[in-house]
Order: sequence, then C-alpha cells, then structure tokens
Amino acid sequence: MEDYTTKKSPWKTISTQSKYKTPWIEVVHHEVITPGGTEGIYGCVNFQNLAVGVIPLDENYNTWIVGQFRYPTQKYTWEIPEGGCPLNELPLDAAKRELKEEVGLTAETWELVQEMDLSNSATDEVSFTYLARNITEGSACQDDNEDITVRKLPFLELYQMVLNGDIRDAISVAGILKVKQMIDDKII
Repeated sequence: MEDYTTKKSPWKTISTQSKYKTPWIEVVHHEVITPGGTEGIYGCVNFQNLAVGVIPLDENYNTWIVGQFRYPTQKYTWEIPEGGCPLNELPLDAAKRELKEEVGLTAETWELVQEMDLSNSATDEVSFTYLARNITEGSACQDDNEDITVRKLPFLELYQMVLNGDIRDAISVAGILKVKQMIDDKII
C-alpha cells in the first residue's frame, strides 16, 4: 500500500491574506491554483489554541459531563470537560487545568486516547482527548464567561447518550466511543 503521509500538496498558493482575527480564531483568504490547474480561492479558519477534552473515570466506572449553552449552535449541550490549550502549552497540562476548572476534579493517572483533526476541510483545529483515572473530587473554579452544569453518571449511561444522539460534540463522541471500546477490550 502506498504511503500517503509523504504525498505532496497538489495545491499551489499564490497569495494569503488574514481577513479577521480574535484570540480564538483567524480567518485566512488564499488565492490558489487548484489540483486541476484552475485559479481558485480557499478560506481557512486557523485556530489560535488546540482543543483538549477529558473523560474522567472513577473506580466504579462513573464519569462527569458538563452542560452549557453553546453560542455558535444556539443550543444547550452535554459534553465531556473541554477547553482550549494555548499553542505554547502542553495539551496534557491544559487538560488537567480544564478538568479542575470545570468539574473540580484532579486525577493521578492520565492517558491520551484520541488525537483528531476536527474539520480538516476548512480548519486546522486539532484536538487531544485524555482518559483521567484515580480521581479526587474538589471544588470547581469556572471561568467568568462559563455557566456550566456538572453531572456525574455511569459511563454506560453516557455511552447510551452518544448512541441516542443526545451528545453531538465531536470530541465527546469520538472519545466516548474510544473509551467504550477500551472498556470492552478490558484495556481499562
């Protein structure tokens, strides 16, 4: 089988211009020559942070999720604890911080279970999802721009929420499915 990881881009970039930038995203306009040899444009959203998610799991296979209203979709969602990781910070350090801030938990054991490109047709966003074990409960210290509800539930109930479509967040869905497979394979 051919190694596609070393394949060179068939796109040729003519020019690049930043159109809009916030502390979270930058929208970039590219003038390009397409793989078919025609002139075109490509818009990309470049993220100013990595995304991190955490699936905390106690010795009885209970977990914690967070509920919050998400402005872009105008919906209230349930998801695993998540947050942004500055590009100069290790994703694991950001995951530990987010778990403490959002849920008030610390963990002794951490395992990277998933690394993903979230929407690679239009963004460069990368996510890292961790499994946190040997949990200690404490007090949350949520950011002032967050209004989060914390819920503790059995992991199998969380898995069923994914199957029912009650959890739609991509980082949550992928991470929960991966951890369920790890449980079924008796890896954890």
